Amino acid sequence: MRGLSLPGRVALVTGGARGIGFATARILHERGASVVVLDLDAGAAERAAASIGERTLGIGGDVTDAGAMRSAVADAVEHFGGLDIAVANAGIAPGAATVRATPVEVFERVLDVNLMGVYRTLTAALPEVAARGGHMTLIGSVYSFMNGALVAPYAMSKAAVEALGRSLRVELAPHGASAGVAYYGFIATEMVRQGIDDDPLGSALEDQFPGFVNKRFTAEQAGTALVDGIEKRSPRVFAPPWVRGFSALRGALNPALDWHLRRSREIQDVIREGDTEGRTSGRETTRPAGSE
Repeated sequence: MRGLSLPGRVALVTGGARGIGFATARILHERGASVVVLDLDAGAAERAAASIGERTLGIGGDVTDAGAMRSAVADAVEHFGGLDIAVANAGIAPGAATVRATPVEVFERVLDVNLMGVYRTLTAALPEVAARGGHMTLIGSVYSFMNGALVAPYAMSKAAVEALGRSLRVELAPHGASAGVAYYGFIATEMVRQGIDDDPLGSALEDQFPGFVNKRFTAEQAGTALVDGIEKRSPRVFAPPWVRGFSALRGALNPALDWHLRRSREIQDVIREGDTEGRTSGRETTRPAGSE
């Protein structure tokens, strides 16, 4: 399948008002696409679109509302004449805690936004994207295949998003359309700052990772990798590069990682702290950047 030339195309980016979502929208626009910036905060979406320039539309929309997503696609089609690209970027992350200590409503909310929100986005966009031979991008994570201790609902949602993206890739092929999954490590976003840097438990867990894992890519670098992948119709986008190696070797690395997490005294101490009931207190970190 040939690549996807961006000039004259129309793209929708959810969670597009800041972070990786905004960087992606801006780079798509720089390379010739018209862009719909969708965000839960309508005012932020409008300001983001205005800052990008002409050929943009900023609208408010909640990915947990199927009707809102259908309306967003309809607005894009009415304003620009169609929709070729959809980037399902919006998501949230819970505060670090064990499954036992995570309130049910927080666990379910993460799945509703990160998994069902992606599903609602793609089902609203699919008729247009398929008809126009476009491309869908779903935002996964290194947690799509890495042990998700202390962030289980997030990891669970990202593993499911990977499976959804792989299925969609095959199902869109007869239409001349394509789909890809972006796998991000720890990008320098507001979500990572709140969920790791400003959370003593998140920081304590991060301290147990090798240094190269903790090295942050910028939102600009992540957005550039994503748009490069869209132009190439890449089935997989990895940022930073080490995530690609982990994915390729996941069958061998994951059993060893699981063993280490269970045996390490330092990590088990962190787990015990995260097992405190009510630790999250319903807290969640919005993921405007679409990255871990």
